[in-house]
Amino acid sequence: MQERATGYGLIEGPLWDEERGLLFSDVTNGGVYALAADGTVSTVLEHRKGIGGMVHHADGGIVVGGRNICWKSFDGEGSKVMLDKDVTDTAIGFNDFTTDAAGRLYVGSLGFQVFSGDEEKPGHLHVIDLDGSVRTVSDGIILTNGMAFSPDGSRLYHSDARANIVRVYPVDDGKVGPWETFATFTDGHPDGLCVAEDGSVVVAAAFGDHVAVFAPDGTLQAKHEVPLPMVTSVAFGGEGLRDLYVVTGSGEGPRPNCGSVFVTSIGVAGLPVPPCRVAL
Repeated sequence: MQERATGYGLIEGPLWDEERGLLFSDVTNGGVYALAADGTVSTVLEHRKGIGGMVHHADGGIVVGGRNICWKSFDGEGSKVMLDKDVTDTAIGFNDFTTDAAGRLYVGSLGFQVFSGDEEKPGHLHVIDLDGSVRTVSDGIILTNGMAFSPDGSRLYHSDARANIVRVYPVDDGKVGPWETFATFTDGHPDGLCVAEDGSVVVAAAFGDHVAVFAPDGTLQAKHEVPLPMVTSVAFGGEGLRDLYVVTGSGEGPRPNCGSVFVTSIGVAGLPVPPCRVAL
């Protein structure tokens, strides 16, 4: 596993961009950055903290999470809030999210400040339809984290880091059914995740020093060790999406701001994340 960038507080939201390289956020220090193929890092968006998830928008720019779900243009001139904390009585912000093939957004809301010592209050799963309307489709998610779809779009995987499980929901044209437990973690906490073209589910194990790879039936296939303990998220990228990017935070690391980006291969290519097509 090769280190490609370091010096960040808490890296999240890895997203492959064919033009810019790997996009990623720094939750604690703020900003969105791009790691190019030559190893150089540039700033894409300044200042904004708390971004746990990102996806491209079909009309350009990116959708980011944090205190709200917001579209941002790459030139810094455009911005639009797509979902705010008034979606429920308990939401205080938003973490990871993903898109289906049609471009709907599937978003996890937070019910408590994760790093503040607050009482844990569960959040929800919401769907933002193409016209911008919102449906709340599931509840009881203590600490919402990574999300991704199966290759055929019929299954949505969703990490709950404090429950130590990955949920799976049946999905049919935006309609989300009751969830079941896909995988249980006993070594680390399930954080960000992505799905390979063969249906394997790749999950970052926060404070577990590894990335776990599960077969579509939930069987653990492999563990890939990571040099830092706080493994926060994963994303496929590079030519043919054959590289696996692994991002980390500084928690339990050797020094402050040691969050890093690593790259490796697990022998299978990833699925692209469809762009968001929710109306702006």
